[in-house]
Amino acid sequence: MDLRKLKTLIDLVSESNISELEITETEGKVRIVKGGVAAPVQYVQAIATPAAGPAIAAQPTAAPVGAPAAAPVEAASTGHAIKSPMVGTFYRSSSPGAPAFVEIGSQVKEGDTVCIIEAMKILNEIEADKSGTITQILGENGQAVEYGQPLFIIE
Repeated sequence: MDLRKLKTLIDLVSESNISELEITETEGKVRIVKGGVAAPVQYVQAIATPAAGPAIAAQPTAAPVGAPAAAPVEAASTGHAIKSPMVGTFYRSSSPGAPAFVEIGSQVKEGDTVCIIEAMKILNEIEADKSGTITQILGENGQAVEYGQPLFIIE
């Protein structure tokens, strides 16, 4: 990957609302994580060894300093978790002054909007994938969420 392309990717991440970008190409993999001071860039070069078989590149999985931690799900939680289908910013209501889509104790039907996740300036309505009662709200309004992070528990 050439430096111009890498610089363009870094600029796009720094100017957008996304916190992390990972791109894999034939010559390697680039992971850019937006931090408080500077966006760390991680570049892993693909290693090809024709006689030794396929190469395996190990990459550390520790989160960078300043990255938002995923909301923990209590071990005693029962019920169905509505998980984030994307990385973005979690909002409980359609606008700052509007009431939240759901509260603890709210009855929801499959297909009801429970929150909004903003990703790349696009507001995505997240719908309940099961009917039931909201027993826990795990997402913080206005905070970043990761793909697969539990947002609500329905029983």
